[in-house]
Amino acid sequence: MFENEKEGQRPLEEEQGSDPPEQGETAWAERRSWQWPPTSPEVPEGRPEGKSPESDPPEHDAPPPAPASPWGGPVTAEPPDTGPSTASRLNMRRLAIDAIETLLLAALIFLAVRLSFQNFRVEGVSMFPSLQDGEYLIVNKLAYLKVDLSALDWVPFFDPGDHPVRYIFGSPKRGDVVVFHSPDRPERDFIKRIIGLPGDTVSIDGASGRVYVNGLPLEEPYVRGRTQCSATLMGCGPWVVPAGHYFVLGDNREQSTDSRFFGFVPEESIVGKALITYWPPEDFGLAPNHSVSFAGQ
Repeated sequence: MFENEKEGQRPLEEEQGSDPPEQGETAWAERRSWQWPPTSPEVPEGRPEGKSPESDPPEHDAPPPAPASPWGGPVTAEPPDTGPSTASRLNMRRLAIDAIETLLLAALIFLAVRLSFQNFRVEGVSMFPSLQDGEYLIVNKLAYLKVDLSALDWVPFFDPGDHPVRYIFGSPKRGDVVVFHSPDRPERDFIKRIIGLPGDTVSIDGASGRVYVNGLPLEEPYVRGRTQCSATLMGCGPWVVPAGHYFVLGDNREQSTDSRFFGFVPEESIVGKALITYWPPEDFGLAPNHSVSFAGQ
């Protein structure tokens, strides 16, 4: 905001060489020399001879002269200094509004991106060879976003159905690489691969290390090492995955702490689905989300 400068008392300008009028003189009177014989009166241009000035149309009164100063000179009226012009103030105000709008838009975009995606750094080798120790990746936090349609049951002719909770982009799939809060240490985040879905029966063959889902062996070309189960807390199964939970395993089966040790992962503990690996540059690309198939199919 700009403030106009206050008008102070301005000194009257003195006319150089002008003295106050003396006694007997008439201020602002013009003296003429005597002429004999008197000359005929001058007729202004445009007035016919013999026509008196009284016949001329009346002229508008001239504006009053500027008030005289005590020293005999006219007062000079200077315009007040009002600071920047109105157009300049409007331009600066418009620039300020544009800057504020740009900052607000940038903040909204930042919040939207922050709520939708998050970057993580892989620590450890439990997902080797799919993910390396120290690799950076971006996780899509909205991949498994759900909406409850029962909130719209007031809409005429709308039936949310027997399962009002729906996934917007799709439910977790077998083979998805997900980041989740550790069930026994919520302050830590783990990254593993989904093997068992809600309702699946999962078991491990202790002799061969083969993983079975619903009685069928999985085809897992991404696995490194043998899937051990005898020395784990959960044993070798079989386990029925409860509703709203998932059975996860690391790709490096001999060096992974996963559902064989801490059990099933609640869906509300899942942070999101791995989307992109971006560091180191040579590993830039889509995250290793593989579609798991069954052997012989």
